[in-house]
Amino acid sequence: MTTYSALTSTQGEAAARALAEAVERMEPEPYGVGVFEVEDGSGLWEVAGYFHDAPDGIILEILATAFGAKSFLVSELPEVDWVAKVQRELHPVDAGRFFVFGSHDADKLPAGRVALQIEASMAFGTGHHATTLGCLLAFDHLFTEGFRPANVADIGAGTAVLAMAAAKVLPEARVIASDIDPVAVDVSKVNVAINGLEGRIDCLEAAGFDHRRIKAAAPFDLIFANILKGPLVELAPAMATYAAPGGRVILSGLLAVQAEAVIETYLGSGFRLLNRNDLGEWSALVLEKATGLENNA
Repeated sequence: MTTYSALTSTQGEAAARALAEAVERMEPEPYGVGVFEVEDGSGLWEVAGYFHDAPDGIILEILATAFGAKSFLVSELPEVDWVAKVQRELHPVDAGRFFVFGSHDADKLPAGRVALQIEASMAFGTGHHATTLGCLLAFDHLFTEGFRPANVADIGAGTAVLAMAAAKVLPEARVIASDIDPVAVDVSKVNVAINGLEGRIDCLEAAGFDHRRIKAAAPFDLIFANILKGPLVELAPAMATYAAPGGRVILSGLLAVQAEAVIETYLGSGFRLLNRNDLGEWSALVLEKATGLENNA
C-alpha cells in the first residue's frame, strides 16, 4: 500500500512543535508525526507527517505559512518490507573485541569475540552508525587499558547495545539502561533477553537521570550517553553529580564540529578530556570526572 510523507522545516523548536501539533489535527489524520532538530548549527527543525491517504496540499500550505515554515514537500512512499531491506543492508560490525550482528548473520560470528545480537527490526542503535561504533571502540580501549567499572549507566540507551557490551565483559558489574522513549525500553528488554543477559541489566524509562533507581544506584564508574549535542550539554551538571570521582563518561551523538562546545561544557563541570575519536563527521568523547568533587545525588 502506498503511503505519503509531508516534510518541511522551520526555525526553532517551539514553532516546529506547534506546527507538528497542527499537522496531527489534519484530516485525513496522519498516522505519525515527527519533529527533528537539524544537527548542523542552523537552528532549523524538521517536521514530518506520514499519511495513509494523500494529504490536502492547500491545508499544508496554510499551515506552513501560519507557522513560518517552508512549503511542505509531499512524497509517495512505496510499500517496502523494511525488515528485509535492513537485513540486506546491515552487515556485521567489528568494534574492537565486540562483534555486532543480526540473527541473519549469526553464522559469521568469529571465534573469541564478544557477540552482541541486535535484530534488524530494531535497527536504531545497532552499532552501524558511527556514534554507536565510536562508543564501543572507546569502551573497548578503556577495557584494554584495565578499566573495570563496577557500576554502569547507559543513558539514552536505544537498543541497549552499549549496556550489553558492558554487561558481557563485566560479569560482576551493575548495569542500568534507560531511555526517555518507552518503545526503546521495550526494545532494550527484548535485546537483553536475546543476548542471555536477563537479570543483568535494569531497563528503565527515564529522562536523563530522573528515576529513583538510577539515583539510588549512583555514583557510576562509567556512563554512556549516545544522544545529541543539546541533551549532552543540558546533562553536564547531572553527569557531574552522578559520576563517581575518577569515573569515565563516554559521549557521542554529536557532530565533530560540535565536539569542542561539548568538551568546553564538560570541562566547566569538573571533567577532563581523556580521548576524542572522530569517525567521519561524528565524534566520540571520553572524559574523566576529577577526583575530589562531591557527589550530590
